[in-house]
Amino acid sequence: MTVERLEPATTADERTMLEGWLDYHRQTLAWKCEGLTDAQLRTASVEPSELSLMGLVRHMAEVERIWFRQVLMAEDPGPIYYSEEDPDGEFHLTEADTWEEAYATWQAEIDIARRNAAGFGLDDLSKGRSRPSGEQFNLRWILTHMIEEYARHNGHADLVRERVDGATGD
Repeated sequence: MTVERLEPATTADERTMLEGWLDYHRQTLAWKCEGLTDAQLRTASVEPSELSLMGLVRHMAEVERIWFRQVLMAEDPGPIYYSEEDPDGEFHLTEADTWEEAYATWQAEIDIARRNAAGFGLDDLSKGRSRPSGEQFNLRWILTHMIEEYARHNGHADLVRERVDGATGD
């Protein structure tokens, strides 16, 4: 896997900027995982945290699914990795879990997210879950939240990757 990280446009309309930054952060997480073995990708290297790069990718597959399917579209696809019994299931890896499956699942959720978002304007309100107050989210809020979510977890990925093999970088 060779990851191409495309810098977001410096002058563009709002939607292009938001989608560009979200894609950049998606690509950054993939880049942080590039060139590692399955064992390295599943290593929780920042004790006492259970975070691994594979776990972060699985987590972001869940996050993409929640925001672009459950919240935006009112779909109920169910969780991929977590359950009521194991609410952090995406971070709890078994021997049967593979990088190929985790990466493919994440990319599939990104593809669905892009398709679903394409049918909405930035001001259009979500059809699914809302805040407890009943306030719906517009697509602008969801895209901004997803950028924040990836940026935070890419910071975690920086630390995990450095502890796994010493690689650093933005």
